[in-house]
Amino acid sequence: MDSSSPSPSSAPSGSRAASNATQRWSILRRALLARSSSARALGGISSDHQIKDGTNNISRKASRGFNLIECHSLPISQLLKSLGNSLNENDFECQKDVYVCYKLPCRGSSKLDLVCRKEDSLELNDIEASNKYNIDTTGLVCCWPSEEVLAYYCINHSDVFRSKKVLELGSGYGLAGLVIAASTNADEVVISDGNPQVAEYIQKNISINAETFGETKVKSLILHWDKEQASEMLNTFDIIVASDCTFFKQFHKGLARTVKSLLKHSATSQAIFLSPKRG
Repeated sequence: MDSSSPSPSSAPSGSRAASNATQRWSILRRALLARSSSARALGGISSDHQIKDGTNNISRKASRGFNLIECHSLPISQLLKSLGNSLNENDFECQKDVYVCYKLPCRGSSKLDLVCRKEDSLELNDIEASNKYNIDTTGLVCCWPSEEVLAYYCINHSDVFRSKKVLELGSGYGLAGLVIAASTNADEVVISDGNPQVAEYIQKNISINAETFGETKVKSLILHWDKEQASEMLNTFDIIVASDCTFFKQFHKGLARTVKSLLKHSATSQAIFLSPKRG
């Protein structure tokens, strides 16, 4: 490199922003053209190009999380076999679903089974459902790393939740809410999401792990942030938790309104939000 040439770290911030934007468009282009031999022929896309264009420095998706909680994935058939007649095989999409077994790092090493979609299994009807209900499909994509971090936080701060009524917002497959129910001796845990398809997975996961919750009452709920909440729920929760629920700015106002309307009026009430730093 010529001594007069700016290094990446010394390049003007505007240039770096433009370069980052270009690389992000490159990621989107590859995603749209993926698995298409004709597209690869026309676009000249190759694994070498992927490495050279530096997009690995831009793409941060880590759907396997940070390995804070020991887990391993198994076919749904293994779950059905282990639980015997307590489950209906028709309730599961064996071709699309997978089950993840978590070993919680807490006293007694509690185990949780989580049913979720396999990666890259979103379909057109998922998008149609999101348009119909004015919701997003991120809860179906994977169990996001922030959810794992929230679950780990709850395990290590279990005293905060003891004997409390807890609500998880935008729960996705419900890992954090399930962990709270299984390991903190909370009085009640409500695990919610605005996507009806996601709420079905939450209910399945509650049913699968029912014996793990002890005396804690656990239920799923379809909850839309942009709608008025049921009067019996208003200002009833001691703690509200959420992970990675602030990505879409258009939902911020509804999210804030929901927290304000559902959190109990008490000096000890609190809302705990975890979000990754982006951009």
